[in-house]
Amino acid sequence: MAEFIDPATLKRRLDDGTAMLIDIREADEFARERIPGARHVPLSAWERRDIAAEAGLLVVLTCRSGDRTRSHAQRLRMRCPTGMAVLDGGIEAWKRAGLPVTRDARAPLELMRQVQIAVGAMILAGLGLGWLVSPWFLALPAFAGAGLLVAGVTGFCGMARLLAAMPWNRRRPS
Repeated sequence: MAEFIDPATLKRRLDDGTAMLIDIREADEFARERIPGARHVPLSAWERRDIAAEAGLLVVLTCRSGDRTRSHAQRLRMRCPTGMAVLDGGIEAWKRAGLPVTRDARAPLELMRQVQIAVGAMILAGLGLGWLVSPWFLALPAFAGAGLLVAGVTGFCGMARLLAAMPWNRRRPS
């Protein structure tokens, strides 16, 4: 079972230097919004590295809502030998507590949100065109549904791969 820490307590511990915050979200999510001072170690990289904190520091993990850290806490704890806690409610709880976040409005939307928008648009367009123009357009929402099914069963999302290659999702040279 994961130990939880509330936003106000975490803020105090970050301010007095007794905690280290690690954001486990993927790079696209972290680029758009994050808690100031958080280190970025995406969940996909946890199998390849151990997280060691300085003596006396509590390692606190966060994600958007706390669900990812909570569901992966057992696996993450094995990579963090110094012990760890989870920010209860994640960044959303941090913001509800009125605490500051760093935002970059120029960063693209998170990839999964882009997938949701694209698939939703495909479904609505296919239904509308199927009703107004030709029933053959109903193949579009069927295709979108099949893609979601494949993504859920296999973990491979072709739409995400396609969107990741789009110009707005490519890293800009700094």
